[in-house]
Amino acid sequence: MVKSTGIYQGGLNCQLTHGPSGQQFDTDAPKDNHGRGLAFSPTDLTTASFGACMVTTMAIAARTKLGFDISGAKWEVTKEMSTDAPRRIVRMTATVWLPIPKAKDPEGVLEKAALNCPVHHSLHPSIKRPVTFHWAG
Repeated sequence: MVKSTGIYQGGLNCQLTHGPSGQQFDTDAPKDNHGRGLAFSPTDLTTASFGACMVTTMAIAARTKLGFDISGAKWEVTKEMSTDAPRRIVRMTATVWLPIPKAKDPEGVLEKAALNCPVHHSLHPSIKRPVTFHWAG
């Protein structure tokens, strides 16, 4: 079990602390929801976590099942919010660029790993989350 803590600092800004490491960062409400947009919003963190989780899970599978590293893999996730109430994420469109050719993973181990990451399985099923993979070479 991992604990995180937070403190509301006013001005729609929170400071979060990761229990095990003590690392801290701030969140801020987005400009389209009364904030200043000076840092990740809580929903921005959800989409950032989605990308990071997919690539981290792919890196584990690459190392343990395929015997190579995918350092240099990149991702982008675009978040779309609802236009009706309640305010919520309705779509997260992800793109992953891999620094290796598809031929190094003919069984599709890495794509399967990405689509089965813990964040992917933790999201509400109503959130659309298309993922596109681009392979090198």
